[in-house]
Amino acid sequence: MTQPFELPHFYMPYPARLNPHLEEARAHSARWARDMGMLEGSGIWEQADLDAHDYGLLCAYTHPDCDGPALSLITDWYVWVFFFDDHFLDMFKRTQDRAAGRAHLDRLPLFMPPDPAAEVPEPENPVEAGLADLWARTVPSMSVDWRRRFAVATEHLLNESMWELSNINEGRIANPVEYIEMRRKVGGAPWSAGLVEYATAEVPASVAGSRPLRVLMETFSDAVHLRNDLFSYQREVEDEGENSNGVLVLETFFGCGTQQAADTVNDVLTSRLHQFEHTALTEVPALALEQGLAPAEVAAVAAYTKGLQDWQSGGHEWHLRSSRYMNQGVARSLAPWQLPTGPGTSAAHVGALLTSAAAERSRVYRHTPFQQVGPSLLPDFRMPFPLELSPYLDDARGRLTVWAHRMGILLEGVWDEDKLAAYDLALCSAGLDPDATPEALDLSAQWLAWGTYGDDYYPLVFGNRRDLAAARLTTSRLSACMPVGDEESVVPVNALERGLTDLWARTASTMTREQRRTLKAAIDVMTESWVWELSNQLQNRVPDPVDYLEMRRATFGADLTLSLCRMGLGPAVPPEVYRSGPVRSLENAAVDYACLLNDVFSYQKEIEYEGEIHNGILVVQNFFGCDYPAALGVVHDLMTQRMQQFEHVAAHELPVLYDDLALSREARAAMGGYVADLQNWMAGILNWHREVDRYKPAFLARRAHGFLPDRPPAPVLTSG
Repeated sequence: MTQPFELPHFYMPYPARLNPHLEEARAHSARWARDMGMLEGSGIWEQADLDAHDYGLLCAYTHPDCDGPALSLITDWYVWVFFFDDHFLDMFKRTQDRAAGRAHLDRLPLFMPPDPAAEVPEPENPVEAGLADLWARTVPSMSVDWRRRFAVATEHLLNESMWELSNINEGRIANPVEYIEMRRKVGGAPWSAGLVEYATAEVPASVAGSRPLRVLMETFSDAVHLRNDLFSYQREVEDEGENSNGVLVLETFFGCGTQQAADTVNDVLTSRLHQFEHTALTEVPALALEQGLAPAEVAAVAAYTKGLQDWQSGGHEWHLRSSRYMNQGVARSLAPWQLPTGPGTSAAHVGALLTSAAAERSRVYRHTPFQQVGPSLLPDFRMPFPLELSPYLDDARGRLTVWAHRMGILLEGVWDEDKLAAYDLALCSAGLDPDATPEALDLSAQWLAWGTYGDDYYPLVFGNRRDLAAARLTTSRLSACMPVGDEESVVPVNALERGLTDLWARTASTMTREQRRTLKAAIDVMTESWVWELSNQLQNRVPDPVDYLEMRRATFGADLTLSLCRMGLGPAVPPEVYRSGPVRSLENAAVDYACLLNDVFSYQKEIEYEGEIHNGILVVQNFFGCDYPAALGVVHDLMTQRMQQFEHVAAHELPVLYDDLALSREARAAMGGYVADLQNWMAGILNWHREVDRYKPAFLARRAHGFLPDRPPAPVLTSG
């Protein structure tokens, strides 16, 4: 069969190595698969299928340093997960039997009890038998924290198969952002990262949830999945009728040919590997110092990082050899050390690949700030939801000015009354929550003012002084302004701290401890993301596209907004609803629409007047090497698809979720109100951007070149 595209050059900086216990793992996994009922008689595999796929070779390449018993156990896990995938395909995807697929998945968590000594049900099929056996053999040697994380990753891997099945039933192809997010779950690489810990070392629980460790896992996952998409396109798309493949997703989104889509997927893959390296070399060491990790903990993180690198190179090598994948013409795909040697061969290939990698890596640091770009171009935005405004808007404007003066926000040289009036944050609140009481509207406007002021404060104060340490100290003190229990708050020393202390006291007073903890975590995510922006700014580093979109939610304060919205839903909505894939998909689609909307309106303000690099249009320009109008077109298309995804989830996925979870009538009504809140949120944000002066050319020019009120410099903490 002719391949649908030529495999691209793959960036692979780490040489693949082979575990010496390969034959032991092969023999063990063959016996184990037969004992679990996965071979002859299963209707899924024969012995020849298992031999051809050669999961022992996969694991020997991806875990080159573990001992024989560990390699055999890991190989059994991979035999199980691939059998699960093929079994689910034959039993439920091909038949499009959603109800039976749901029932099958609902039983599997029963075989992963937190206590390995706990009884489990009698397995009814090879998938259940294999999982029960593997869980009992694996978890006794691992911590409770690892068990929890690995069980969650396994459940995501299993449950998101329903997302794929639903898309197949509807003939629906995901948009790129949705695809990356869901592929991490259904593709299983976070699950693979858990087995890397088993083979190398557990990461300390104190940093397992931190941004640097999360980014290592996510970049590892994205690169693994996108590489697999390139090799499996022919089997998945042309043979199985699958539509969850990155090449197909980009073909559809860009309306381009298969070869161009494949090359773009490879570009994203390369960018994710570069992000992995950047995080490992810059953010992880800083995290170790900040958290005071002990030498043994630092060594564990290093071993885990190296294990992820080994998996990348080993997984690539296996894809080149396995009969499961399209891998003709592999000469173009080989890494530099694998290319032919001799006169006139290797030098040209190696030079070309290394030059390309160096150019790709350096491109993110070459942006020239403060370029004149002219007024922001505004396309015709898709907004299917009507705008409503609070009748208390005018009074809220006046009270916001009084509050800003009382907190000292207008006395530090960052904002003044002219800016506060131009930003009109009460207008934003009036659209976000048109039914709010006057008191609730005031509180909302003040939260928006505080968050916007902080977002302006960090680059102006700490960026101009190039003082990252002072920014981290300020962020730590802001977190201490939000006591969850009986701990004392810090004494405020500037407007940021006074504003947060005031808002926290008024907002958290009626909350439960758990609600306060959730809200505090949301604000911490936002303030910590301002430090991430500042770090990139000081390096003049344009972010990786995927990292940018995900961090943009944090810099925009999305978690804070969503936490405040959810408070009004009450106990009728159980927590598992918020954790579900459809609700997270709904929220992320709304947030991404708003974030990218802000990037479109703020392009001139950020690029020309502020020298900013955190703008989605600039990120697209830098990644694709295209001009402003072309990048705007990509961002606008993505905004439109995110809005369409929001509408799709609300109309089709949420009703199914409600039925799956057997939600009460009260809970369904509350969730209906939440969807309406998000609709108001998006409509209100669009209206605010259109109306306020903050992004308009005349205001920007006047503030940059005209009269500036004389204010004292902002008082800040110093790193010295």
